[in-house]
Amino acid sequence: MAKKSDVRGVIYLACTECKERTYTTSKNRKNDSQRLELKKYCPRCRAQTLHKETK
Repeated sequence: MAKKSDVRGVIYLACTECKERTYTTSKNRKNDSQRLELKKYCPRCRAQTLHKETK
C-alpha cells in the first residue's frame, strides 16, 4: 500500500465575495508553490465566483 506523503496536503478554497470556505482539495506543494485560484459555484452567493486557496 502506498503511504501518504506530506508533500501533498489538503487545502481549502474560500470565496472572494463572502469569504466562506466551501471546497477542499489537495495539491502537490512541491510542484505548485503558488496559490490556487478557481472559478467555482458558491452556494451562499448563488453565483460562480473566484475561489482562492486559504490556509
